Amino acid sequence: MEINDKSIIFSTQSYAYLKAEILAKSNFEEGLIAQKTFPDGEHYYRIISSIEYKEVTLIGGTISDRDTLELYDMACGLVEGGARKLNIVIPFYAYATMERAVKSGEIITAKTRARLLSAIPQAYFGNRVIFIDLHAEGIPHYLEGGIRAVHLYAKSIIIQTAKKIGGDNFVMASTDAGRAKWVESLANDMDVEAAFVYKRRLSGSDTKLTGVNADVNGKKVIIYDDMIRTGGSLLQAAKAYKEAGAQEIYVLATHGVLPEGAVDRLKMSNLIERVVVTNTHPSAMAQASDFLQIISVGELIAEKLLAIRSF
Repeated sequence: MEINDKSIIFSTQSYAYLKAEILAKSNFEEGLIAQKTFPDGEHYYRIISSIEYKEVTLIGGTISDRDTLELYDMACGLVEGGARKLNIVIPFYAYATMERAVKSGEIITAKTRARLLSAIPQAYFGNRVIFIDLHAEGIPHYLEGGIRAVHLYAKSIIIQTAKKIGGDNFVMASTDAGRAKWVESLANDMDVEAAFVYKRRLSGSDTKLTGVNADVNGKKVIIYDDMIRTGGSLLQAAKAYKEAGAQEIYVLATHGVLPEGAVDRLKMSNLIERVVVTNTHPSAMAQASDFLQIISVGELIAEKLLAIRSF
């Protein structure tokens, strides 16, 4: 059988914007698929493009249960359609904070979702899942069978953006000591100071900030976190840095989950000058503004896909 060396790329509906960007930055072939939803809520898919013995990439996140099942259904269909190799790009892996049980009986949802991905049939030359800036490093180990995991770091993009915001003189900060190691690594690479806030847990759901470990008085502070959800912890940290004398506070994150009301809450606090996130989550894309700016991981993904084509 003749091998077609041209890779073909598909996406779930929510990530069509990222597929379009990657196509613009590469010579991948666009994968076409017909989709519709019946009145009873059931979904129909039909792969239109010829995929037999091609290397296929599917972009889709687990941002909702519906999106997760769409990703699963499409991946199964692509393998059954004869894909030589299947790359599944998951820009944002939901339930990443549920990677371990704290209380008896808690379901480790990060693991159950990984098992679902592992149940996708294997293409002729295997399946690969590409994650971006996972909240917990151990999540790839939840994948089972022959599926391979790649953890793609957006560090280069974060550093480039931080320098653009802060110039040569700023403090790279974290929301708490839990992310301090990652922030310290970023700070070391940029030769700037790192800072984090101390927290004391009052109860199962309440914490109190007790101090800042570095001198931020009169300085520009850039707070980095891997993801922003409601922004509660972020606002607590921003308040602590402001009270410690920070002149300006900016926020930089890989994933902007940002459910309804989160962006307004951050903006109305008057603590933060600007929030910058990547385009790994459709929610951030839909809320882009002068206050919420979006940077892209499209080129990063395209480069990785090109690099692994021969493997």
